[in-house]
Amino acid sequence: MKILAEGLRFPEGPLILPDGTVGCVEIAGGTLVRVHDGKASVIAELGGGPNGAAVGPGGKVFVCNNGGIEWKMTSNGPRSTGRVLDSYTGGSIQVVDPETGKWDVLYDRCGEHRLTAPNDIVFDADGNFWFTDHGKTYARTEDKGGLYWARSDGSEIREAVFGLDAPNGVGLSPDGSIVYVSETRTSRLWAWDIQGEGKVRKLRGTVSHGGRFIYGPSDYQRFDSLKVTRSGRICVGTLIRGGITEIWPDGSASRHHMLPETYVTNLCFSGPDLTTAITAMSFRGMLAAIDWHEPGLPLYGQV
Repeated sequence: MKILAEGLRFPEGPLILPDGTVGCVEIAGGTLVRVHDGKASVIAELGGGPNGAAVGPGGKVFVCNNGGIEWKMTSNGPRSTGRVLDSYTGGSIQVVDPETGKWDVLYDRCGEHRLTAPNDIVFDADGNFWFTDHGKTYARTEDKGGLYWARSDGSEIREAVFGLDAPNGVGLSPDGSIVYVSETRTSRLWAWDIQGEGKVRKLRGTVSHGGRFIYGPSDYQRFDSLKVTRSGRICVGTLIRGGITEIWPDGSASRHHMLPETYVTNLCFSGPDLTTAITAMSFRGMLAAIDWHEPGLPLYGQV
């Protein structure tokens, strides 16, 4: 394992920027940063809680911003209290120019409903994107979450699935026909067959959101964000039992890769053959690179 950067303020959403450098968001810092030569430099001050990121059309970085929660500084770095800030007004999708740091809000609602806490994002082959909305937890209540699809030019957003329990990671199968979502609280991985732009096939007579159950661990852990490999396996950042949980696409098998971190929140694949996994070790405030045993699935804009 090679440490790429330390001292980050709860890093998430690692990605390969258009210039080939590694980037990530800092949830506690409200920033998008570039990591180079062991140091992190701020690309953009985004505010709120930037939670996931992906490179989209035109080399812009699309960021899921959860709207922010309260953080406190400790001797071991920033730690979330879980409390929703009094200033919270909702979440959003932001678009950042990584060369200038300028950014705009692309979406902050779907129809009459405000976005609550956008979390993770993946682009399809057409340059449009799917993203999860995690929902917010309050002292006595909590929001349900959902899966959304949107055009990258800001012209249309659709709610594909609603009623998920803290949806977090989102990814597409290698042929783009299936969308996967991981739930944090339940540690379950769900799948839907894509039937068109923002439309999925929902199973009847099962859970209310119509997802196809793929996998859930037998022990206590929590699932965070995910990426898919070229062979179609789903790699989920795993909390509590920290590491990466590798899941076969039919749910027939899984393998957990332990890491020295209780909050492995996300990963991305990099390198000329996409066999390096850049992992966000969020509790320790680090980005680390590890060798992976097969290539990751190229994301939008990657060869």
